[in-house]
Amino acid sequence: MNWRPGNPWRDEGGAVAATYAIALMGLIVVAGVGYDYSRMVSLDSELQNAADQAALAAVTQLDRQSGACERASNAAVGLLRNLTMLSNDGRGNQVTVTGETACDATGTIRFFQDKDKTIPALTDEAARFVEVWVNPREAFYALTPVMANFNGSGDLHAAALAGMGSAICRVPPLMICNPVEPAANKNTMLDFDAESHVGDGIKLVANDSYTPGAFGFLQTEFGTGANGLLAALGWDVRGGDCVSVEGVEIKNGMDASVLDGINVRFDIPGPGQFCPSIDGITGVCSPSVSVRKDMTRNNSDNWKVHEGNSGNFNTEAYRPTAAATYDALYGAGTTPLIMGHPRDLCHAWSNNGNCANGRTGDGQWDINAYWRSNFGGSNYGSQIDPSVYGPFPPGQGYPSRYQVYRWEADQLLAESLYGMGIKDAGGGQKAYAQPQEGHSLALDEAPWGLVPGSGLDRRRISVAVLNCNALRAKYGNSLNNRELEVPTWIDVFLVEPSQSRGKCQGKDCNTVYTEKFDVYVELIERTDIGGDNGSAAQTIRRDVPYLIQ
Repeated sequence: MNWRPGNPWRDEGGAVAATYAIALMGLIVVAGVGYDYSRMVSLDSELQNAADQAALAAVTQLDRQSGACERASNAAVGLLRNLTMLSNDGRGNQVTVTGETACDATGTIRFFQDKDKTIPALTDEAARFVEVWVNPREAFYALTPVMANFNGSGDLHAAALAGMGSAICRVPPLMICNPVEPAANKNTMLDFDAESHVGDGIKLVANDSYTPGAFGFLQTEFGTGANGLLAALGWDVRGGDCVSVEGVEIKNGMDASVLDGINVRFDIPGPGQFCPSIDGITGVCSPSVSVRKDMTRNNSDNWKVHEGNSGNFNTEAYRPTAAATYDALYGAGTTPLIMGHPRDLCHAWSNNGNCANGRTGDGQWDINAYWRSNFGGSNYGSQIDPSVYGPFPPGQGYPSRYQVYRWEADQLLAESLYGMGIKDAGGGQKAYAQPQEGHSLALDEAPWGLVPGSGLDRRRISVAVLNCNALRAKYGNSLNNRELEVPTWIDVFLVEPSQSRGKCQGKDCNTVYTEKFDVYVELIERTDIGGDNGSAAQTIRRDVPYLIQ
């Protein structure tokens, strides 16, 4: 085999090696940049996840009670243990938050009153939202320094803002327009001073004008149409959705039959489907154990408002002709035969009344006429003990209607009601203080109605209070089908069934006292959602923390 050496200067073998050698540096740099960028992005994600979890932990402590901000800070700092696996800055793998004890909008843990972070929260009570900034970390590049341009990512920061979504469940879907809202109010979150109106009667009028004292229904996914709303109002415990504590939607329209859901609580079955089934589920519409009212029924269970004629209108039924007591109007001891819990004096004498605050009364009601009518005397002072039923309303020397109702319920349960539990109104009509076995909506077992305190209180409901003047100024006159701010929730006592009432029957009896679309209530107190104020059995609070950004 003959071999001849070639010309080494013309040998092209391995010619591309130099090209590869030159390109290899660029490829290494590109790969390094990709690797280091991925490390930086992953570290940023780790920090953001830690911030999210810290903010969610912190916001669960914002209960408006003393020490809330400090507890939120401790939760953000101590209750979470987040690790970063991609930081290599020599500070370990723990993601940390610097704690603070003050309520303010500075530092690494910041508190706000609104989700837009425009109003700092400076007190435990005002803190509604919390923003948490985790301490920064850095990723030192492994390969990018080949370029000699960068050594590390620099400090990476992460923050999260969280709030608490709260809902109240098992409440009738009712709202009222703040009855004492100033006409020029523009603040949708103006608080309704419930404490100053404890014991006051409030006349609620159903209409779409949304003026102070108007009431309406909240949007609910429970069933559809009037039947769904009727069930939501009348069932003992409704299923379906809950109502947001902070924002609600108003339902269009008004149907008089829906108010049968209130009347069933007084042992009054409405016509037709007064307690409808929804989606194949049959609800229960129980009366309270104490259902004394200004209505009578016959043996056929037909209820009607008891009224006299033009000659005895004031002794058959409670029909004052001015904002004064019966003793002052008709002489000492004048007593109506049939009488339920009445309205405030300034509301009781006519449909419009003459209360200084319009649809809000002053809590003054004719307890003497009521006590004489139903118990034959005026010794309520020795019967209703404030140590048992709570202090009397501010500035008032006698109990509220709700306190009387609770006392009556206790007496009925103990079978010791010394007054007239059944009153004969003549003509086969009788008035009852308690549901009667086998009649109307009476339960199957004694005491034939639900007992407040030990179970559901069927004449106590929680309602949302909206500042309708401010809402109309903000959104226009149509408030339907939009989320509306709710500054206050209150518990109210259903004073009377929703019925039309006139002065009397026959000639000279045209004066209107109440209308079918009216609901009259007495303010009990501010709703302690999920608390222990006596309404806990019928309301449930659900709180869910959520991230905003």
